[in-house]
Amino acid sequence: MAVQVGVTLDRSSPVPLYHQLAEQLRTAIASGRLQPGDQLENELALAERLSLARPTVRQAIQELVDRGLVLRRRGIGTTVANPKVHRRADLTSLFDDLTRAGGQPSTSVLRHELVRDERVATALDLPADTELLSLVRLRFSGNRPLAIMRNWLPPAHYDISREDLQESGLYALLRERGVRPVVAAQSIGARPPTSSERHHLRLEPAEPVLTMTRTAFDSGGKAVEHGDHCYRAQDYSIEVLVDQR
Repeated sequence: MAVQVGVTLDRSSPVPLYHQLAEQLRTAIASGRLQPGDQLENELALAERLSLARPTVRQAIQELVDRGLVLRRRGIGTTVANPKVHRRADLTSLFDDLTRAGGQPSTSVLRHELVRDERVATALDLPADTELLSLVRLRFSGNRPLAIMRNWLPPAHYDISREDLQESGLYALLRERGVRPVVAAQSIGARPPTSSERHHLRLEPAEPVLTMTRTAFDSGGKAVEHGDHCYRAQDYSIEVLVDQR
């Protein structure tokens, strides 16, 4: 059932009506009057109730869609999205990002084993037959699964345990060992999830995952970890600063 939000429009204001409407709906979301999963009135109902042209309402809703605040789904309508985790494309861990944002991160370790992987060993600038510590973790924000994080570490970090990973972020554990990643080669993309990812992240069949692959290096240029992560795209975004000097 659609949730009706009180809206007051100032038709004498120089602020466009669509933006006034979008801002008041945004405020309702931020204040909790509209909760994740709540359904908004459809465009026609909003237009009639507020005496607005339907294209004006459509533009307001699109502004919210573009900001990741609401989702349009065929057959369901427009619903309030789950709060996204906005992450800058710098060398932080998701665990630290969630903690700073006031979230409640937790981790389920799905795999913790020694493996040989020529592709990853090459990325870490190690001999192809080097045994690596392979980690697969399911990261939660509160009770909601957010990401599957796959990492490979060189032999120096075999001592990192399952218990360590359940209590702390990987980069915090590396820092405790005197390792400080300072630069990374990183790529960002999107793709359909695998069946396992769909299961663990509780995704609908058509929902994509956002991906991030990177190799991090310390100040001496030594590779310290390789990661291949995927995130619920509707709950996560990565912010990139483009600086043209």
